Amino acid sequence: MIHIRSKDEIEIIRKSALMVSATLTEVAKFLKPGIKTISVDKMAEAFIRDNGGVPSFLNYHGFPYSLCISVNEVVVHGFPGDYELKDGDIISVDCGVYMNKYHGDSAYTFAIGDVKPEVLQLLKVTKESLYRGIAQARDHNRVGDISFAVENYTSKEHGYGVVRELVGHGVGKDLHEDPQVPNNGRRGDGKKLKEGMVVAIEPMINMGTREVKTLADGWTVVTRDGKPSAHFEHTTAVRRNSGEHLSTFANIEAAETANTELNSSYYSLVAAV
Repeated sequence: MIHIRSKDEIEIIRKSALMVSATLTEVAKFLKPGIKTISVDKMAEAFIRDNGGVPSFLNYHGFPYSLCISVNEVVVHGFPGDYELKDGDIISVDCGVYMNKYHGDSAYTFAIGDVKPEVLQLLKVTKESLYRGIAQARDHNRVGDISFAVENYTSKEHGYGVVRELVGHGVGKDLHEDPQVPNNGRRGDGKKLKEGMVVAIEPMINMGTREVKTLADGWTVVTRDGKPSAHFEHTTAVRRNSGEHLSTFANIEAAETANTELNSSYYSLVAAV
């Protein structure tokens, strides 16, 4: 069932989405080489609970953590654990928060230290494709218009692999609602978009082939060729002329930049000693 949300409902969803953004901002401040991914998960859960929220992902269909943490070739649904982040890694962090009976959902892929230029380009293009998809989330368009915008930019213009097995979705009282929002498709196909719908648009884009596989844990999805994958996501309200993202990357990007500069200064000092 597809829901049309009232103005008041959208504002409540916005609060949940912005708490996700605030959590990812804390993640951006925390990340550095040597950090274990499980420590990122624990920090995020504490932050969410301290601010009156509940982690949406924890125990969702049995998922055992508060964050999906996916490093390098892991596309989505990666388990936090004892892996220590290394210089040159990329780490996608997907987070959901439940507050006031509504969910917010967002994801961001971070660069750790000195990442190869071609991998940074993957991150840049994937993030840009998200905003191209959001621009199509307008009244009387169809889901396929969002899908086409993402696929055309990432695959047709840049030659990346667009994951098809995993999709965006409606979000509201339930974490995953109708409609599904694929990252590949044709203009004019799919469910009609109506103002007041709220969807999570989330490009999952691979540097190489689009082919993926799921590991033995039943959750972790990786690229079949072992090449990196990027993931960016916004909770988005369908509006008259363009979608409106209810989550934000602004503070995340500022914190990421500040953290990168701080860590660069630290390693420069260490090298000089």
